[in-house]
Amino acid sequence: MKCLRLAALPLLLAALPAQAAPDPYAARIARVLKATPLIDGHNDWPEALAEKAKDARWTMDLTQLDPKQYHTDIKRLKAGGVGGQFWSVWVSADLPQDRQVKDTLDQIGMVHSLAERYPRDFALVTTAAQMRAAHKAGRIGSLIGVEGGGQIDGSLAVLRAYRGLGAAYLTLTHSRTIDWADSATDNPKHDGLTPFGEDVVRELNRLGMLVDLSHVSEATMLDALRVTKAPVIFSHSNARALCDTPRNVSDAVLTQVAANGGVVMVNFAAQYVSEARRVWGADRSAEIARYNAPPFGGLYIGDPKGAEKALAAWEAAHPEPVATIGQVADHIEHIVKIAGHDHVGIGSDFDGVGDLPEGLGGVETYPALLTELMRRGWSDAEVAKLVGGNVLRVMEAAEKVAAGVDD
Repeated sequence: MKCLRLAALPLLLAALPAQAAPDPYAARIARVLKATPLIDGHNDWPEALAEKAKDARWTMDLTQLDPKQYHTDIKRLKAGGVGGQFWSVWVSADLPQDRQVKDTLDQIGMVHSLAERYPRDFALVTTAAQMRAAHKAGRIGSLIGVEGGGQIDGSLAVLRAYRGLGAAYLTLTHSRTIDWADSATDNPKHDGLTPFGEDVVRELNRLGMLVDLSHVSEATMLDALRVTKAPVIFSHSNARALCDTPRNVSDAVLTQVAANGGVVMVNFAAQYVSEARRVWGADRSAEIARYNAPPFGGLYIGDPKGAEKALAAWEAAHPEPVATIGQVADHIEHIVKIAGHDHVGIGSDFDGVGDLPEGLGGVETYPALLTELMRRGWSDAEVAKLVGGNVLRVMEAAEKVAAGVDD
């Protein structure tokens, strides 16, 4: 009988549900994120709430939101191990600049309300020391990033007012060239910065605000790097060598960022990650114009349903390329190759973009990216620099410049 029982043991074991193998990287990631806050350089949740929830955003429960509508909520921030966040206060660059100021103030109010309504989860911070203290207390350190120079309406007084309300960085342009700086995605007018644009950079240095060079033209990048006394950031940009859009950063500029002491925080937007996806998007835009470009152009002018049908047929014949976590890791590693481990960070652009890489669909997914890097041989110390150590160093350096302290 005993022999029969032993003989049956393999069958019984085979019938048991399979146990998932323990994740060999989870403990390492938890250890890194306990010691160093994961600080994302760019998240558009305030604007997404304004667009989708309207006035309800001031009172609605933000603990758990529909992941089909939002990349961010409090529960998923905690699941992703987020320790700090630069919340983007973005408004459309196509608005009149005085309206941009009004809408910027509204967005800043939303960031303040996060800490006011959820004081156990968020703390409004402006310095590296405050960020570390918030992290130690188990709160997400919340910083404010003003995403576009048009939002100061040509006024250093407005910039100073934003700083007084807690703004931590200014992106010099967004999608449009403005009166004092060229954008990466618009026709240039100034070959970089005007004299007033240089004054803006100097004032940011004086205020202890970070100079953010995402969205700006390469000429603007180079001018800002020449003028600034503090390290710069790219709050949400990638390596142009891997995805050839002017929204990304060339190797020549990466070399200067390293010399400046700055940091490039890698964006998750598919069109800035995957070259194939970038080209597909351009081709699709061309097809849309080819089918229907009112008032006079297009094969289906005056027939929007016919244009939609033709576009659907084109999309069926040309499937959208999918970006991957591996490609995001490739951008991180390319920046490290050119600039070094001290000059790379994370700037997801969650809730500001549509298409994201597979496996990076929301703020809960940062550990998947860190796992990919650890699989590639990254040490805990290197991961710690990426997730927050580098941007904390940049913040401290900017604070020293503002205080007139020389290293």
